[in-house]
Amino acid sequence: FLSVTLISCSTDISHYKNQNPKFDIKQYFNGDMIAWGMIQDYSNEVTRRFCVEIDASWQQEQGTLKEKFYFDDGEITYRTWSLTQLENGAYTGSAEDVIGIANGQQSGFAFQWQYQLAVPIDDSTYHFTMDDWMYMLDEYRVFNKTAMSKFGVEVAEITLFFDKQLSDKSCEASSPQL
Repeated sequence: FLSVTLISCSTDISHYKNQNPKFDIKQYFNGDMIAWGMIQDYSNEVTRRFCVEIDASWQQEQGTLKEKFYFDDGEITYRTWSLTQLENGAYTGSAEDVIGIANGQQSGFAFQWQYQLAVPIDDSTYHFTMDDWMYMLDEYRVFNKTAMSKFGVEVAEITLFFDKQLSDKSCEASSPQL
């Protein structure tokens, strides 16, 4: 009964269809931008903070997002997304550490992105389910919350804040603590 109740409380992306501003993924994720984020474990403790530089471009329905992550422990990682715009606000994508195909849907000011992510931890690689929600605040800023789960249990939450308005799109210049 509890499982059915929790599942029925899940938000449907179409709930946001009439809310503005309309989140045009191709328009927003085009050009250089910067984002800041943190990872919280199952107890809500912040375990890592990071800054990410993004270089995004589109050719018709095909997009590329090149991400460079700077973590507070000194680690630097890279991810390159290859995205495809489908019909009715749907998108698919792939990246080096994504297992299979990511599926996304835009509606109103929101975008939901779901995929399996391979994460190296110590000498092993673990696969996590990612439920990624982005919300457009205005033409320059997007707020992002991602639930990271394993076997249906949420193990971490990732929060990001994107800003296209800043003139300096460098993590090193804008985040001296990282």
